[in-house]
Amino acid sequence: MHIFFSVGEPSGDQHAAELIHEIRRRCPDAEFSGYGGPQMEQAGFRKLFQLTDLAVMGFFAVVPLLAKFIRLARRARRYLREHRPDAVVLVDFPGFNWWIARAAKLEGIPVYYYMPPQLWAWAPWRIRRVHKYVDCVLAALPFEAKWYRDRNATVEYVGHPFFDEVAAHQLDPEFCASLKEPGTRNVAILPGSRNQEVRRNFPVMLRVMHRLYQKHPDLRFRVASYKEHQRDFCQSLLTGRFAELPIDFHVKRTSEIIETADCCLMVSGSVSLELLARATPAVVLYRAGWVMYAMAWLLATCKYISLPNLIADRVVMPEFPFTTNKGHYIRRMTEILDGWLSDEKELAAVRDDMAQLRDAVIERGGIAKAAEVILERIPQSQVRRRAA
Repeated sequence: MHIFFSVGEPSGDQHAAELIHEIRRRCPDAEFSGYGGPQMEQAGFRKLFQLTDLAVMGFFAVVPLLAKFIRLARRARRYLREHRPDAVVLVDFPGFNWWIARAAKLEGIPVYYYMPPQLWAWAPWRIRRVHKYVDCVLAALPFEAKWYRDRNATVEYVGHPFFDEVAAHQLDPEFCASLKEPGTRNVAILPGSRNQEVRRNFPVMLRVMHRLYQKHPDLRFRVASYKEHQRDFCQSLLTGRFAELPIDFHVKRTSEIIETADCCLMVSGSVSLELLARATPAVVLYRAGWVMYAMAWLLATCKYISLPNLIADRVVMPEFPFTTNKGHYIRRMTEILDGWLSDEKELAAVRDDMAQLRDAVIERGGIAKAAEVILERIPQSQVRRRAA
């Protein structure tokens, strides 16, 4: 059995790596190839290109990479034609993955979309591409599965892999203990996994940290960076009034930082589900460029940007998407975090609310269910292709 993956997001790299492990556990001889990231490669994936290095959002960020994306799509088409994998599994990254889906369908190879595009959030007319190019959507969230089903897409609800990954992740007890310094309280800072996100948002986060530290000198800010060069960029901004802030930078320590934090300031992303799983109160921001903000204003069809808020259909994590008027949003984010840090009962109430939501909605086994769906469908697709 040979499965081709196309994965462009850093978080998708983790989810796909877990899915590869689960499929290989059931089919030890299975082969995996395609576009992905380092965690997939460690899982035994034959990486043709590290697509996660190209994770960007927004029109002006994509344009300089357009020629490279076209070359990669053409290369994938040639590879699919020559190697004839049994299935193509796409993970998020729809701007590019629609090209891969189209190439696979032209070659008669079935396509499964794991962690599918959030069509329910904006530009829902793209469902036509799902009907045309995708054999089965593997939905991570209950309302997402219903949305696709209501629009006559073939969909299976499998559950979100984050919950399995959080449950399986063994925290480093020594590192967690080192973060709990006597007489200090921790605020987790999650600046995002994409370079573009870090550059746009971390300077804003620094201003919030500066204001909070003036009010609460016992705070320590723990920054969870996804990559070393992102950590280096953040460190380079600690000049002037920010130079004396009590900030620690760590790479690949997100779970420990979330677990030991009193509260969190984070850039919007799927890691919000880990905040929910660990019941860590968080304020969410996302500073976008003008073009992306205008597109979201015109095309967005949902009330929230954070997955816990979407799941609950109410504000669980206060969120602040913006592009200008930074001062206003910095004041508002500081006020909320200050309120939590100033009132233990208020902070505990937020934790309890998150814990209740977590206990009501979290379902484990999503990775195993996704593997089952793919493996159950592949033999049928093989029969159809051979008959043709």
